[in-house]
Parts: sequence; structure tokens; C-alpha cells
Amino acid sequence: MFAGLLLTAILAISGVGLAQVAWANTMGLSGLTLAIILGMVVGNTVFPHMAKQVSAGVDFSKSTLLKVGIVLFGFKITIQEMIQIGWSGVVIAVLMVGLTFGLALGLGRLLRLDRQTAMLIGAGSAICGAAAVIATESVVKGQAHKVTVAVATVVIFGTLAMFSYPWLYPVLNMTDQAFGVFVGSTVHEVAQVVAVGVAVNESVASTAVIEKMIRVMFLAPFLLILSAFVTRPSAQGRRVVIPWFAALFIVMVGLNSLQILPAAWVALIVQLDAVLLAMAMAALGLRTRVSFLREAGLRPMLLATALFVFLVVGGYVINVGVMEGLG
Repeated sequence: MFAGLLLTAILAISGVGLAQVAWANTMGLSGLTLAIILGMVVGNTVFPHMAKQVSAGVDFSKSTLLKVGIVLFGFKITIQEMIQIGWSGVVIAVLMVGLTFGLALGLGRLLRLDRQTAMLIGAGSAICGAAAVIATESVVKGQAHKVTVAVATVVIFGTLAMFSYPWLYPVLNMTDQAFGVFVGSTVHEVAQVVAVGVAVNESVASTAVIEKMIRVMFLAPFLLILSAFVTRPSAQGRRVVIPWFAALFIVMVGLNSLQILPAAWVALIVQLDAVLLAMAMAALGLRTRVSFLREAGLRPMLLATALFVFLVVGGYVINVGVMEGLG
């Protein structure tokens, strides 16, 4: 057990550390993304020779530590942040999460893509990138290579968004507040949202991050609904399983909103959470074979492309419509 935990911890800390380097910041690469890349490199080279010794710890990181990381993720969000944006930001977040994921399921069926892959890509596009992908994996029980394919789409189209959105700012002729909400409600990763916002101006960056955190907050309700959908009762009498970590995520958001913990403690918890989630990503990378990614084919990329177009075009229409409707 210890050897596997140590391996994923080393890869996780390396990924989180690399994310602080200038080039990684510029490209919007998060510690989670870099951890899974490092995991894949090791997983397709030396890991097979040590698998027997480290498998227990790797699988523990991929399952249990992932769930703990999702719970602690709640300390990045407060209800006060939602209030600051207003009801329009909340409505936009709900619509973007629901419509993007629903579109992923529908298009996935049309493309004859397996449901797990469609769900993982849909969650990554709809909510918060890699973190949403690995959280959804814990509900749909997707295979490691499917998770990696979904994360790859987040990296590709999140990077495309980082370079294209700053060019859209003068074209769309939106206020800083409106454009910030548009960025936060449509760009995949938190790190990518920050990169886009900073590339425009600080006002856009601040609003974009808050809107993104509102979107992230819907991760828990999304997982609860998805769990009910995936494990809905059948003729065999299966019970709906409510993921405990999703419920505790909501509790942590509430606790963080009360601001009863010292700021230093919260900062430490956030840092610990980054490492735990990165360990889970590293473990997924270790379990992913490049051959599986080749076998995934073109269909996952077609789905991700369609979702990206919807996020940009459909997201703009929804943003403008809600802003005009609610003021």
C-alpha cells in the first residue's frame, strides 16, 4: 500500500509543482492535468515492472483519495460568491451545466459512443474540466483510458479557449461583468478561466472566477442526480446509491461559507486537496495504456468539438438572453 501511495504522491507533487512554472501557467495547465500526463508516462514505461508492489496504493489513490479530494474541494467555494454575481449568474450556470451534459448524452448516442465516455466528456465540458471528469468516474465507474480521453478533450479545447476568448472580447462588445460571466460559464478548467480573464483585464478575471466557482458548486447536485440516473431502481430492485462524498462536498461549502475556520487552515486544506486530487489523477494515468487511447478513435473528439462549439455559441446566446431577461 505505502509504495503505491508514495508513487502517486511523487507524481502528484511533481504535477502541482510544474503547474506553478511560467509556461504551465501561460498554457493554463493545472496540476491535475500534469499529474495524469506524468502518470501516463510512468504507466507506459516502468509501471508494468513494479505493478505488483504498488497496485494497492495506486488503486486506493484512484478511489478513496479521489472521494476525499472531492469533499475538500468544497473549501474553494462560498455561498457569498454566488450572491456577489446575482441570480443571473446562477441561472446561467444551471443552464450551461444541464444543457451541455444533456447535449453530450444525445450526441454521444448519435455518434454511437459508449455512454460512459459520453458522460465523462460531457461532465468535463459542462462543469469544471478534469476535476469533474474524475468525480463523475467515481459514479459511472468508467475505465481509466476513458477518463484519460475525457481529460484530453478538456486540455485541447480549454487551451483553444484560452487563445480564442481574448480575441472575442472586443468582438462581442460585452461589459467586463457580462464577459466575465460568459468566460466563467463556458471555459472548461478553473486554471483556463483564470488565464483567459487575466489576458483581458482584472475585472473580467475576478467575475469569471466567481462564475466558474458557481458552476463548480453544481458538481455535487450533478453527481447526486447522475447517481440516481445511473443506479435507478429496476425490476431487480436495485436501490439508488447517493454518493456520500457529494453530500459532504455541499456540507464543506456551507462550512466554508460560515468562515469559522482560520484563513490559514482553509489555505492548507486547499493545498492538501490539490495534492489528493492530483494523486487520483496520477493513479488514473498509471492505469492508462496508450493503446487504449488509440482504440478510442475519432468519435470522442467529434463529441468534444461539438460541445465546444455549443459552449461558445450557445453559451453566448444563453448569457445574453438571461442577462437581458433578469437584468
